[in-house]
Amino acid sequence: MIRNILVIVAALLPFAASRLVASTYYVDGDLGNDTHVGTSSDQAWKSLDPVNARTFTPGDSILLKAGTHYSGQLAPKGSGTLLDGKPLSVSLGKYGAGDAPRIDGQGAVLDTLLIRNIEYWDIHDIEITNQGTAAEPWRTGVHILADANRTLHDIHISNLFVHDVNGDLRKTMEGCGIYFESRGGRGRAGRATSAAGASAGPATNQAAEPARFDGLTIENCHLLRTDRNGICQRTTGGGAASRSTHIVISYNLLEDIGGDGIKLWGSNGGVVEHNTIHGGHMRCEDPAAGIWPFSSDESLIQFNEVSGMKTTSDGEGFDSDYQCRGNIFQFNYSHDNAGGFMLICSPGNSYCQKTIIRYNVSQNDGTNGASVFNISGNTTDTLIYNNIIYTGPKQNLTLLHYGTWNNGNPARTSFFNNIFYADGSVKYAWGKSSGNLFDHNIFYGNHISPPPDKHGLTTKPALVKPGGGEDGFKSLTAYQWLPDAIAPLGKPVPDHGIHDFFGNSLPTDGAPSLGIHQVVR
Repeated sequence: MIRNILVIVAALLPFAASRLVASTYYVDGDLGNDTHVGTSSDQAWKSLDPVNARTFTPGDSILLKAGTHYSGQLAPKGSGTLLDGKPLSVSLGKYGAGDAPRIDGQGAVLDTLLIRNIEYWDIHDIEITNQGTAAEPWRTGVHILADANRTLHDIHISNLFVHDVNGDLRKTMEGCGIYFESRGGRGRAGRATSAAGASAGPATNQAAEPARFDGLTIENCHLLRTDRNGICQRTTGGGAASRSTHIVISYNLLEDIGGDGIKLWGSNGGVVEHNTIHGGHMRCEDPAAGIWPFSSDESLIQFNEVSGMKTTSDGEGFDSDYQCRGNIFQFNYSHDNAGGFMLICSPGNSYCQKTIIRYNVSQNDGTNGASVFNISGNTTDTLIYNNIIYTGPKQNLTLLHYGTWNNGNPARTSFFNNIFYADGSVKYAWGKSSGNLFDHNIFYGNHISPPPDKHGLTTKPALVKPGGGEDGFKSLTAYQWLPDAIAPLGKPVPDHGIHDFFGNSLPTDGAPSLGIHQVVR
């Protein structure tokens, strides 16, 4: 009996110890003092220096007083852990009522907040900026870095206001608002990290495990005037084994972004959903798009709104790029993007395979004469169905452009059950593409030399208010079928999902309605 009791006590000790040693540390930039112990609000630290000097343990919290301001870099050390299958994180946030505490890198550091080689962190309710006198390569607001040849788990970023970060506008030296980077393999490619951000965690399994993330969430953040990008992932070295998993980017608002809005680079199964981008590609000169995966498989990109992408150097709302397989773009709203709605691309020596684009709305995309769809290079088995593409009366552009890239040409692109509604004039450029298939689409308006479609229609679809979309998803009832309309039926598509754009159930067998609205019969 005694032995059993001792075993139980021994088993509970780690749990008890983790609770006992957890502490809360307070920082008050107005009334604090760095000679204080920091463990109560009346004994708060004053600056970020004591925070940077301490190694935190699971369950610890660092709280910055609401309304206070700090300069320089915050680069904390120490990790949380996984306890009984649940994260016991280190938390960074605020205390007190009022505005979020502000950390200003002032351009003196590359990264205002640097999270390097630490895991199980929960970071929230902070304002971050990093504006220098001139743009600087790789400057960021928040930099989450894995470069110690290990997997970092469960990092949660929420409710940050990241603004006025003037990083370099060149893609090869790009700055970013929130930047998460894994440098896989021993080469550790990528830019150097400032001395203030020295490695904060042990480099375990150096030869066996590439640097990557498993569990990283960025949600409910507001990004404003960040250059070059908004939220961006970068993965270098390590090959396929370095791809991150369980990446979620959701419910973020991005405004006035210099280049790309949201980019996944090196993730499998990443989810990008419920984000809004108003204004991208605002200042950079090289190609940039709204939301796009690169070197990422089975990404799910849904319920996002992208508008105001400037120029036609890319400039699309969405992009499925190369080294990708099985990415799904669904329930998105793209409008007034100069470069068009959708780019699908790969050079001839790479691949972009089995992209699915379904139940999306594109309105007035390609406003500067670019194509609505740009499908270029070695892209294969792309499936595009049940979308609505509306072009306005002042638009005279290419609806579908196929191009060659590095001797690669698109093959086997299928368009089913779409509504192509042209109040202006649209045309088609087939290039050297092959195996294109159109079935059960509506081509309404002035379509110059439209593709053959055995079951295609040219009659005006009885929609509520085509072209009536405004900012926000609520306006998209404009693309529902009128209540008394007889919606044409389309082609059954295997594995089509469970609901339409508006949440109506799709038939498990039989034909769906054309467009994004499933009419219940």
